[in-house]
Amino acid sequence: MNQFSSNSVENKKEPKIFAWRKTGKIYVWLFFLVLFFAGGIFLGAYSQSGANKKISQYTAQDLKDIFRDNKEVDVDLFVEVWDIIRNHYLDKDNLSDRDLFYGAINGLIMSLDDPHSSFLDPKLTKSFTQELDGSFEGIGAEIGRKQGFLVVISPLADTPAQRAGLRPNDRILAIDGKDTSDFSVDQAVSLIRGEKGTTVVLTIYSDDDDYPREVSIVRQTIDIPSVVYKLENNIAIVEVTHFNDDTSKKFADIAQRIARDNPQGIILDLRNNPGGFFTTAVDIASSWVEPGQVVARETFQDKRMDRDYRAGRKTSLAHIKTVVLVNQGSASASEIVAGALQDYGLAQIVGETTFGKGSVQNLIKLKDNSSIKLTVARWLTPKGRTIEGQGIEPDFVVEYTLEDYNNDLDPQMDRAKELIYE
Repeated sequence: MNQFSSNSVENKKEPKIFAWRKTGKIYVWLFFLVLFFAGGIFLGAYSQSGANKKISQYTAQDLKDIFRDNKEVDVDLFVEVWDIIRNHYLDKDNLSDRDLFYGAINGLIMSLDDPHSSFLDPKLTKSFTQELDGSFEGIGAEIGRKQGFLVVISPLADTPAQRAGLRPNDRILAIDGKDTSDFSVDQAVSLIRGEKGTTVVLTIYSDDDDYPREVSIVRQTIDIPSVVYKLENNIAIVEVTHFNDDTSKKFADIAQRIARDNPQGIILDLRNNPGGFFTTAVDIASSWVEPGQVVARETFQDKRMDRDYRAGRKTSLAHIKTVVLVNQGSASASEIVAGALQDYGLAQIVGETTFGKGSVQNLIKLKDNSSIKLTVARWLTPKGRTIEGQGIEPDFVVEYTLEDYNNDLDPQMDRAKELIYE
């Protein structure tokens, strides 16, 4: 995994090059805001009544019944816009009603202005599920949105993305020449992924760049080993790359092996780990946190639904000195584990402030095999610290620079080993 240090997006000067992205954007947004908002609601009536019926044949009254007391929504406007597009758009013969409807639903989700909520069509839903299973074809980089930009959260170890030099917080301005300004994360992922052996061209802007650059990357099959263990000079080094559905079992087996090896210390490497299943994070933290103690708190808009998640009974590693490595690519489940161990004083945290992704998404399957990934809650550490937008601050801040990488140095790992030997 690429472990370079980079300045946060919000602290970087805005470069001269973003003007090309803004042309026409405000007009597109004003148009689609209306179309998408009404369209997402309309889809239910459409799918229930048959796909062959012309949309204008659904009377405005059908939808007005839904919005009977809502004076902010003019349903007639949606019907009018739909028919204008179908009758007058230049390439109307290439339009698919399904694509229009999916676009409407996607816009409805985008209107939430939440970078973690998204609509996944059947193809994206399948790809998302395959990633959690641990294998897919692409470049091997986790993508997210931050400060309004599509960014690299982390490139995975020994993947085309890492070999091409992608770094955490790199902004992806375009994919194969397509401007990413209004792309959801899942839309971007669907374009970046593709058949093994094909090439994708990303327009990248890094914090230390004056201008964007194009990076050509050949896609490969990406197999993700979620847990890697080695014993080095009596230190157990455990790298967790993802929190997949098989990670809990793999980590449990390694925890038993560590208990038998009885090393002087443990280094839990969560750098560039973008997260995964929450239950897996609870399972891994349970190897240090006492059974019954809170690992994370889930808070909802309705506080009556708030819930604490507690450690289960696992092979305990709490008696072994532990250091956790994190960086800007450590997100979500990684932050839950690091935050819990830090709150209880069970580990020292070394590296850089984590990504700050502490919200909860439910994947809601729809009847046509599409799905909605919707933010429903936020995670807090056991002591109630907010992760979303804040991240986990290390106890020992150690940067990993481009110069370090080029010289095969790893000052973060070196500091972790020093703490173990102290």
